[in-house]
Amino acid sequence: MELSVLNINGEDTGRKVELNDSIFGIEPNDHAIYLSVKQYMAAQRQGTAKSKERSEISGSTRKLGRQKGGGGARRGDINSPLLVGGARVFGPKPRDYSFKLNKKVSELARKSALSYKVRENALLVIEDFTFDAPKTKQIVSLVNNLKLSEKKVLFVLPKADKNVFLSARNLERTNVAIASDLNTYKVLDAGILVVLESSLSAIDAVLNK
Repeated sequence: MELSVLNINGEDTGRKVELNDSIFGIEPNDHAIYLSVKQYMAAQRQGTAKSKERSEISGSTRKLGRQKGGGGARRGDINSPLLVGGARVFGPKPRDYSFKLNKKVSELARKSALSYKVRENALLVIEDFTFDAPKTKQIVSLVNNLKLSEKKVLFVLPKADKNVFLSARNLERTNVAIASDLNTYKVLDAGILVVLESSLSAIDAVLNK
């Protein structure tokens, strides 16, 4: 599939690029996407929830009442989970929610997400650019030139560019990612994917090893 290359003014340069069908033209696999997004969201969880168990509560260990004959449930000391202010039974403990996902499944998920963007006409290719200094108004001007001011935009760069990153940092609907760090969640979360021309070869190198 071919896409026109735009310049930073939003104008057609007259050039076209050929998208790799093995990345941007596959039949999307929804289950692979689900697993990849689930893995990403799980890795974001802090996992520090903690409640005190019986042995961790500060209080007397004296048995409060008789074992039988009281008419109620058996209970021991004041730290009992049956009492107000007592411990919690099987409460949460600090844990790591992340899990492993096979490389091939992860790659299939990213390819599927990119293929969905192409199907939805939500992928633009623009000429490579850089900024001399971090200026938010420059990235705002670029987004306006591309007529994407109402969309959630993700710029895909071939390599880290501090000036571009800092320029987009204050904008709520504009994000920047490096081609090698692109993941399924970021692709799907964006309304429009704006890929720099040289980022296409970087994506090919990552997903077609």
